[in-house]
Amino acid sequence: MTGDDTKHLPLEDLHVAAGARFGAFAGWSMPLTYPAGVMKEHLHTREHAGLFDISHMKLFEISGSGSVALLNRACPFDAGALEISQSKYTFFLNEAAGIIDDLIVTRLGQARFMVVANAGNAETDEKHLRALAENFDAKVDALDRVFLAIQGPEAWAALSRAGIETGSLLFMHGFEPRENWFMSRSGYTGEDGFEIGLPEADARNLVANLLEDERVMWVGLAARDSLRLEAGLCLHGLDITPEIDPASAGLMWAIPKEVRASGAFIGADALRSILGRGPAQKRVGLKPEGRQPVRPGAALFDADGDPAGHVTSGGFGPSAAHPVAIGYVQTSLAKPGTKLFADVRGTKIPVDINPLPFTPHRYRKG
Repeated sequence: MTGDDTKHLPLEDLHVAAGARFGAFAGWSMPLTYPAGVMKEHLHTREHAGLFDISHMKLFEISGSGSVALLNRACPFDAGALEISQSKYTFFLNEAAGIIDDLIVTRLGQARFMVVANAGNAETDEKHLRALAENFDAKVDALDRVFLAIQGPEAWAALSRAGIETGSLLFMHGFEPRENWFMSRSGYTGEDGFEIGLPEADARNLVANLLEDERVMWVGLAARDSLRLEAGLCLHGLDITPEIDPASAGLMWAIPKEVRASGAFIGADALRSILGRGPAQKRVGLKPEGRQPVRPGAALFDADGDPAGHVTSGGFGPSAAHPVAIGYVQTSLAKPGTKLFADVRGTKIPVDINPLPFTPHRYRKG
């Protein structure tokens, strides 16, 4: 991709003014870190509130009398069973049950839903949805919004100070607090927090207001990655891909039992056959011994030196205070406590299979 094709965030000038260091991610120029640095940004989010610009992600509104049927075809879940304002983590699957993308779908009305899709797949997702929608009485609108996340134990208090009350909103619920706004209690850090899609002018006001609060600081993509890794959350393109199915990825909790049994979603037959024979590999948490992080792509070996799997995400976990990683291993090895070895530039680093998450989730569920 040439530099000319790089997409820029609508609020890029604010990040430049804040001293952000930029890097390429999914075709976007994104703030990776700010002057505080990844360690401070990460810990500040866990202790106070981190503000993230996630406008590279895409919001789609699906409406029309066929919207439930469209979503039930596109995703392995029951859109009609969602209550108004309830959000659900789900996926688009291909015919082989590979994960095209993971998404969060929120029911806004009887026949209105909000879909939040990942940056790298926004165009693929939009084409996929629009092609499917031709067979249903449903409309797909890609919304032009700035998308912000505020995450951490003081996120609700900072929003309240900025005039946005969050009290009755629980984890994995979303609503429209103002015209052209969408706000959900969700996020990608394992902490309590919110994601807000809103028009650019409103976003500039909200950001200015939030940053006057000492509890709030800008956090870049580098700490977003270490936060989600500690929380054991998947990154599409690394931990889940169109070659990986939800059973191998340990994500079957997102697919209701009756949908597994009789849903007519894309990839249903393939997924049933994988479940029938059992997945050959499983996604696991990996805890390397010592201080040396293991990185995506590192090969894993068993005690006899035989290939056992590979690392898909890895780095240092500032809150866990040790290196953390996610990877795939043969199903027979996927038990906590199993000892493996990661090949890091020719050195075999001992790695234990570790339960996920590395840092406990602190969502506000009730």
